[in-house]
Parts: sequence; structure tokens; C-alpha cells
Amino acid sequence: MTLIQLNYAITVAGERSLNDAAKKLYISQPSLSSAIHSLEKELGFDIFIRSKSGITLTVAGAEFIGYAKSVIEQYAILDAKYLSHVNQKKRFSVSMQHYTFAVNAFVELVKQFGMDEYEFEVNETKTYEVIENVKNLRSEIGILYLNDFNQSVMKKIFSESGLQFTPLFECGIYVYLWKNHPLAKQEEISLEELEEFPCLVFTQGEQNSFYFAEEVLSTHQYKRFIRANDRATMLNLMVGLNGFTLCSGIICEELNGEDYCAVKLNSTETMTIGYISRKDSVLSPIGEKYLQEIAKYQEENHE
Repeated sequence: MTLIQLNYAITVAGERSLNDAAKKLYISQPSLSSAIHSLEKELGFDIFIRSKSGITLTVAGAEFIGYAKSVIEQYAILDAKYLSHVNQKKRFSVSMQHYTFAVNAFVELVKQFGMDEYEFEVNETKTYEVIENVKNLRSEIGILYLNDFNQSVMKKIFSESGLQFTPLFECGIYVYLWKNHPLAKQEEISLEELEEFPCLVFTQGEQNSFYFAEEVLSTHQYKRFIRANDRATMLNLMVGLNGFTLCSGIICEELNGEDYCAVKLNSTETMTIGYISRKDSVLSPIGEKYLQEIAKYQEENHE
């Protein structure tokens, strides 16, 4: 296995076509095809599924391409530092469910480290993609939650993906709504009181399993509910339709403004916010610092 072969495989995966990849690499299509076949033979599995409509990755191939990208990126850093003597920026990437405190911690991290030496990436996305991004080394850390309902299934998925879950803090369940909602002034809200208002949930796309839901009590039979795919839309629905969602209660006025609030739900249910990382990796110093920022924000909010 060579770096050239890895680069070939990555290019084919990106182009989804041997012909297009060959043109991009400035080599003949037969030469590229031969190189890929040789790599697959050495690995002992197919990286790609070839059909008349094009090329797609196998399950094993998708995982392999994730590792291959990491190897190429690390080589580029080594080359820049020790061979080409070019200043290469360090990279930090994090994926997360839709948590304002996690975004806020990311903002504080960027402010502290600056963007001269680091290239930052943040992905606020679906649960399945959080797992896939960490599994395939696109993100160093993934922020999500576990509770009594989903933890057995999620931990099984983590284990099969070579990931581990580390708890950060435990919290109760809160109802997140806009400040002029009819129930916003109450000290506590029951599920019965919420029945006439639309429950807002983040769509999980094709992986729309109850276990991947970002909101606790996902199996509850809500009388009315609406799926949304981003936080801005959800906030608009809260105002326009008196909608609500369930959350950790850790909110960030700096990002969402002062027009929203969190009221304790009358429930003994809890959720554990934590992060996933690869079992075979050690967190980078900037990764550790990011987690410290999350812990700090949670402590301030609790106080």
C-alpha cells in the first residue's frame, strides 16, 4: 500500500467515476483501475461497488477512505513541516447534536487559539452523522447525549464503530420555548399541559430511529409535532406556532438571544451529555481545551 494508491482511492471516492478521477489525476483510466484493483487485492476486500450508473463505496470502503484521508492529511503536515518547510495549519473539527452550549464553547475556543495556526470545523448535524464523522476521523470529538432509553443501543453502535462515550455532566429535562409562550412563566410544566402545543423535533433523515432522536421522551405520543432540520427554523416555529422542544436546560443567550427560555419539565427523566471519540486515539490538547470550555459553560449556567 502506497500513498499514491491512497490518493487514487480518495480521488475515485470523491469523483464517483473512474474516468473522471483519471482525468483529475492525469493518468489513464486502465492504469487507475489496475492500481485500485491491486489495492483491493492487498486489503482483502472491495473498496468500491462498480455498476453502469457509476461507482459507490462499500461499507468497508467508506471506513477505509476515512482512514486514508487521515493518513494523507498527516503526511501533508509532515511534508510541510520537515520537507517543504511550509507553515501548515493544525486542524480541529467537532461534530455535535444541536446544542447551543457546544457551539458557544467552540466560539470561545476559536477566540483563544485564533485562526492563524488552526483550521477549525464545526458540524451541527444529525446524530448518525455525528457518529460517522468521528468514526471516519472527520471530527476528533462528537457531542451527544445518552439516557436510559437509548444507551444500550447507542453504546452497541459506538462499540461496533470503534468509539467510546465519556460522560461530561448529567441534567434534568427542560421545555425550551419563547418567552411569550402561554406556559413560559411557570416554574414547572407537565406533559399534559404541553399537549395542545406542537412539539418540535430535529429530523434525522434516513436514520430516523427513536434511538437517534435528539429529544428525550422520543417515544411519547405527542398530539401535535413538527420536524425541522435546523435550529433557526425551530426558533421561528417556537415564535410563530407556540411550539416547544425538550432540552438540557443549558441555553446560550449570546447565540439565540433573550427571546427564549427553558422551564423544568415535571419528570424524573434525566440525560447524560457526553462526547464520543475513537478508542485508539488520544485527545489533542485543543480537544481537551474544548471539553474544558463546555464544562465551564455548564457550571456557569448551573450557578
